Amino acid sequence: MSAHPLPSRRKALQVLAGAPLLPLGSGAMASLLSGCGGGDDDPSYVSAAFTSMPAPTLANAAAMATTTVDSTLQVKFSDQTTRSYTLGYQPFFITGDLVPDGKGGTIVAGGYYDIHNQPIMDTTGSTPRQFFSDCPDGMSLLTVPNAKVDGVKGKPVFAVVQFEYTTRNLKGDSMYGMLPSPIAVLTLDQDPNTGKLSLVKYHNVDTSGVKGLWITCGASLSPWGTHLSSEEYEPDAFDQGALGQPLATLKGFSQNLFGDPAKANPYDYGHLPEVTVNPDGTGSIQKHYCLGRISHELIQVMPDNRTVLMGDDATNGALFMFVADKEKDLSAGTLYAAKYTSVLNATTSAAISWINLGHASSAEVKALVDGGIKASDIMESLTTDPGDASYTKIVLNKKTLWVKVKPGQEKAAAFLETHRYAALKGASTAFTKMEGTTVNVKDKKAYSAISAIKDSMVSGKSGNVPALNVNFPAAINAGGVLEHTMTGGQKDSAGAAIHSDWVPTSSQFIAPLLGEDLTTPDALGNTANADKISMPDNLKFSEKMRTLFIGEDSGMHVNNFLWAYNVDTKQLSRVLSTPSGAESTGLQAVDEINGWTYIMSNFQHPGDWESPLHDVVKPVLDPLIRANYKDRYGAAVGYLTATPTQPKLHW
Repeated sequence: MSAHPLPSRRKALQVLAGAPLLPLGSGAMASLLSGCGGGDDDPSYVSAAFTSMPAPTLANAAAMATTTVDSTLQVKFSDQTTRSYTLGYQPFFITGDLVPDGKGGTIVAGGYYDIHNQPIMDTTGSTPRQFFSDCPDGMSLLTVPNAKVDGVKGKPVFAVVQFEYTTRNLKGDSMYGMLPSPIAVLTLDQDPNTGKLSLVKYHNVDTSGVKGLWITCGASLSPWGTHLSSEEYEPDAFDQGALGQPLATLKGFSQNLFGDPAKANPYDYGHLPEVTVNPDGTGSIQKHYCLGRISHELIQVMPDNRTVLMGDDATNGALFMFVADKEKDLSAGTLYAAKYTSVLNATTSAAISWINLGHASSAEVKALVDGGIKASDIMESLTTDPGDASYTKIVLNKKTLWVKVKPGQEKAAAFLETHRYAALKGASTAFTKMEGTTVNVKDKKAYSAISAIKDSMVSGKSGNVPALNVNFPAAINAGGVLEHTMTGGQKDSAGAAIHSDWVPTSSQFIAPLLGEDLTTPDALGNTANADKISMPDNLKFSEKMRTLFIGEDSGMHVNNFLWAYNVDTKQLSRVLSTPSGAESTGLQAVDEINGWTYIMSNFQHPGDWESPLHDVVKPVLDPLIRANYKDRYGAAVGYLTATPTQPKLHW
């Protein structure tokens, strides 16, 4: 946390009084959060709480068709005074905009590039144009020592932004997974007086050295200041529909990236990319092959700089952990998968045992891939029972398989066929869409978003294996948030020491953060209670505000929301509403940068209509969203803002 002294209440007011009422950095309240005390007579910061905004309705259709923030932040001081801030939203750009490239020219925000860094063109419409994404996702706001970028008048701050996919081409055909995901470094000019962030430069990171990126979803900032990306839904090298994407999608991806549908190797995708930002606002990327080839979503590195907790956005997915050999270096370490030794459901706390899947370096695993290893070299995976006891029966993506590792191929199986190997070794491959992961350092708790509690998590349903001990009596399609208790001194399932003080030992669902399915849709078409979370996805925790932020990717809410949950007061507040049909992404809670606090937030695919969910609102909202977001091809990258409200103090 920042070591800056907390200004006196009156000094803080003097600073804020001169700030414009139009978009400030959400750091307008930051100087109040950034320290522990000022002078002897100065009241200190005690707590922060968000008021909850109402869900928008068709009475204000415009609010449903854009990002809407109608909430406030209440900051409390030690002398019982409070300070109130009205929140808003400020985008840096809408994808498809022409933004400054830092070289005197412009570049397409969210634009796609091939292996030669040439624009990938969409020629399916009447006028060809460069493909650009409508799906910005993971984002990391950060600083770099000795940064210097032309055009910055205040202080240089950087944001790394990745783009998960593009929904459709100009013809309207699906493009999911068919394009190499772009990732960009934004140079932002931070106004030292207001905290406002202004885009100065957009740099597209060259990913050709890692053979392009595959479906980059959530992201996190490492403790050492790098952007930890993701590659979700790894291509199924066996092409058996057992998790991941079919090889037909990989061929389309390969054609657009390499100009050759056969060139992309499935084993080059499904790993963990890491982006390092340079002082000049450029960036470089490496891909770690040793954290398991799973449906990487949003990982979290613990304060020891070595332990990594990873969700797995899949049906019959698992909770994974990686312990690096060295601090601040993810290039080698040991991979673990969780096995629940008691039953987990909505009301129980379940104990965890960790299965050691193996140790490897990224270089070792990449050498196997570069050497041409194929799925059939690693293991056998059959879709019918061979009647042979040497095979192990497993379930992945609700499909039953019989698997057996080839002699001497355990390391390849652990790191390239991680799902199959974890299931074979007895891990609890029982979750449905375990997505974002974050950490509450003070309480030594971690949180995982379970987007939907169904199928493999529900007793008697398809994909459920009772022995894996994740057994709900009934589905909660709206999902929930899982809390993990962490400690040290643990041993793995074979009795070997786990060299980490941040090992989850039990999990339980947080009751106020379970969604509520509706038996019949409400008047707008919501199929989950609009006053509770539904299908949580992005998670980030603010240590200073003691608040867990939750972004939705719901097929059950007509508008998706960003929520704030105070872990001490148990108060849940709706902070932001995305355009109807859009998903809340890009979440990051930044406690302090140069004395300012930020809450970063994007959205993706506005107007992605689902039936019957949007049948009531689509006729009204579709033309508004098309007008706001480039005929539904654009989406926003930005952050929350905060403006002081009147009266300034409540005595």
